[in-house]
Amino acid sequence: MSESIVRVSVVGASGRMGSAACRAVEGAEGMELVGRFDAGDDLGDLAGADVVVEFSVPEASPANVAHCVERGIHVVVGTTGWTPERLASLEEQMSRHDGVGVLIAPNFAIGAILMMSFARQAARFYESVEVVELHHPDKVDAPSGTAARTAEIIGAARDEAGLPASPDATTQDPDGARGAQVHGVSVHSVRLRGMVAHQEVLFGGEGETLTVRHDSFDRTSFMPGVLEGVRGVASHPGVTVGLENYLQM
Repeated sequence: MSESIVRVSVVGASGRMGSAACRAVEGAEGMELVGRFDAGDDLGDLAGADVVVEFSVPEASPANVAHCVERGIHVVVGTTGWTPERLASLEEQMSRHDGVGVLIAPNFAIGAILMMSFARQAARFYESVEVVELHHPDKVDAPSGTAARTAEIIGAARDEAGLPASPDATTQDPDGARGAQVHGVSVHSVRLRGMVAHQEVLFGGEGETLTVRHDSFDRTSFMPGVLEGVRGVASHPGVTVGLENYLQM
């Protein structure tokens, strides 16, 4: 990679997040936007990029990332849908490409990353916990990647602390009103016009509750994290899940 200028291409460049990433790279010191790619485009050598920022759709993302890795190009991934099976397949591929870094980030907003960190700290102190995420109605997946990641973090922290499942006397819920279960945590998804990306984690104990909430009102809130990912991915070979691992949180 160039010592002075990082050459960056964006896959999914015409999407809401992709177009914001293009503008952020163009305005960032030490970076040059060299390529914009969208669905149906021939990725080729990604316009000679050192780093690719990937904001596509869950169905396309694994193939896009694999294409980059095969060419020795580092990737910063904001697309959701990275199941354990997809991650295992990527890690197997990357075992043959030493030195290539891939960052998969459920959320790039610094506040959202702090929210997940605070949730991890609080998880062992409360009997009950639930996650509510709220997004615009054009979002194609539910729950959001951030909500799923938060629930996984909370569930792991509760397991480590030896806590039982959150109490819940519900025995009849034919329509799924109690939400999805992710690592033993109920997760609820709201899709509402006017929203961008919002999440709250609700903890409950005897006589008290604690709510940790983060709100992104504009996609520009994600861009400092995207740029941190671009700057750091080359020095973190292999697969990294979560921008917090670059920020020492």
